[in-house]
Amino acid sequence: MKFTTIFFDLDDTLYPASCGLWHAIKERMNIYMRDRMGFAPADIPRLREKYFLQYGTTLRGLQANHQMDVDDFLAFVHDLPLRDYLTPDLTLRSIIASLPTRNLIFTNADVSHARRVLAALELENLFEAIVDVNQVSPYCKPMPESFQIAMAVANETDPTRCVMIDDIHRTTRAARDFGLYAILYGQDAPHPDADASLADWTNLPALLNGR
Repeated sequence: MKFTTIFFDLDDTLYPASCGLWHAIKERMNIYMRDRMGFAPADIPRLREKYFLQYGTTLRGLQANHQMDVDDFLAFVHDLPLRDYLTPDLTLRSIIASLPTRNLIFTNADVSHARRVLAALELENLFEAIVDVNQVSPYCKPMPESFQIAMAVANETDPTRCVMIDDIHRTTRAARDFGLYAILYGQDAPHPDADASLADWTNLPALLNGR
């Protein structure tokens, strides 16, 4: 295998989107913007879409344009009973444990949320580090600067030896443009914004080995 480091996205990647957790997090964002920041409910969807497209995340858009407490926002939106949504996947655990690479989480959430998700999925001892939204501040995926920081955390200098697995195609496109091998998670069909697509984790070892 030519790769030495794999960056795994967290939400909707290490667990299925169908579990509903990310939808619940987005609803918490809406509530925060309405109740803590005073936005009119009708304006929130438009603003969130605008900030997501312009800044990479709702959080970064709110930071850039409004007075807000980042830690309070992150704590509020992730305050959910994770075990009501998440179920450990023994197959996924076995596959990640078998990889000879250094494996890191790279998420636009914060480290507290990442640790809670990994614990609920029983994957917490399989990753060397968590690169979170605070560590790459003021950037976030898909900004190229965020990939530079993530590689520094992983002690990597050659992006061609790194893999990014993410469920969002603009993130895989940005990762590929930066030089990483980009895998779009959640579909089988090839996608123009990724080097490969993956829907079944059991196919990951062969994919990494070029088969």
